Amino acid sequence: MDWMPCLLCMKQRSLNVVVLIFLLFCFVSATYGYDPLDPNGNITIRWDVILENQDSSQDVRISIVNEQLFRHVELPGWKLSWAWVGDEVIWNIEGAEATEQGNCSAFKGRQLPHCCLKEPTVIDLLPGAPYNVQVANCCKGGVLSSMVQDPVNRLAVFQMHIGSGGSNSSNLKTGMPANFSLGLRGYTCGDPVQVPPTKFYEDHGRRKTQALATWNVTCIYSQFKSSTAPTCCVSLSAFYNETIVPCPKCSCACNGQAGTGECVKPGELPPTLQQLSPHNEAPKAVVQCSDFMCPVKVHWHVKQSYKEYWRVKITVTNLNYVKNYSEWNLVVLHPNLSNVTQVFSFNYKPLNTYGNINDTGMFYGIDHYNDMLLQAGETGNVQTEMLMHKDEGIFTFREGWAFPRKISFNGDDCVMPSPDMYPRLPNTAHFHAPPSPPPFFIVFTMLLLIYFLS
Repeated sequence: MDWMPCLLCMKQRSLNVVVLIFLLFCFVSATYGYDPLDPNGNITIRWDVILENQDSSQDVRISIVNEQLFRHVELPGWKLSWAWVGDEVIWNIEGAEATEQGNCSAFKGRQLPHCCLKEPTVIDLLPGAPYNVQVANCCKGGVLSSMVQDPVNRLAVFQMHIGSGGSNSSNLKTGMPANFSLGLRGYTCGDPVQVPPTKFYEDHGRRKTQALATWNVTCIYSQFKSSTAPTCCVSLSAFYNETIVPCPKCSCACNGQAGTGECVKPGELPPTLQQLSPHNEAPKAVVQCSDFMCPVKVHWHVKQSYKEYWRVKITVTNLNYVKNYSEWNLVVLHPNLSNVTQVFSFNYKPLNTYGNINDTGMFYGIDHYNDMLLQAGETGNVQTEMLMHKDEGIFTFREGWAFPRKISFNGDDCVMPSPDMYPRLPNTAHFHAPPSPPPFFIVFTMLLLIYFLS
């Protein structure tokens, strides 16, 4: 028939469209780091022009806002950089500082600019910086908390007075820096986009002022760009099965393989000093030698089953000898998290990312108790127990239902064991013999028999 070739052609085109959509999805996910548990998460750099002076200089306020639910920025912190479009220089700065001054020999006089570099790099001041160089929400060492864990400390602010370094000052009125970068692994920043001017509250909220102009720069995280390998894995166990399912082999690296880095064998002494990296960068991991070679391991143990509740124990172990994890967090996807009754030793908050679907929760430490996951060899683990109500109609111990669908540590997905390896229920029930009658009952029965037979 004549319609058969047309039908085959339509099927082929449909298949091509499906493949194209799949490839585009993979490309977008890998490049821009879309996280289904935090679809709107990003770090926004806001550039507010506060004042334009007669000499064409400007006063600007830069805000770095963490808009991510559970991913935070820990030490050594952010390092914001950009490229000037003209010959601008930073005359002075408050709440932060440039890492280098650069060549300012073109300027004469007692006061030299704070930074004359074409591509400056600015870092946050440390806590306790002199009061005269501080501004509100500055001086946190570059650390940004997440929206859920500590929303008050998810913001960093500094102010600059910028001016022209030459005769051409027109760029200061219309130009905007380009090529922004946070100096953090895994983050990619887009181009500046002009938005409605930011409004500021003064006099306890009774008066509002606004910036002369505002630009936003959006930075997105990608785990694929952050690291070539995962950084954590998950092991499983249950009270009804003696089998402990370990982390999958080579989850983060293969022990003994070239290029996997240094590891500490059982019985050996770990390094006595932390490895120092240049420019205040995080040291390279030195982990315990294992089959999975991950810096962090999460163990999920189904501990007990009651009539209406069941109990889970979660243990997070730091196997890295040169890193403490501050403000750590754990995000778990499990269908029974909609009925969490009690969580011991950890803070817990549900993440209702998709409206009424409540199957994702965030665990994190209690301030000044276990909010720091210490390095290996120094009681490097934290643990909790969680009590959940058995949802009628969906609860079961069969087919691995009691184990999580997904776990992430500090925003990075952990490697899960294969579902066919999960601890399973016994195939047949154990036979329990009926309890033996008490001795007095046997004696009483024998006396009755003697009485009736005599």
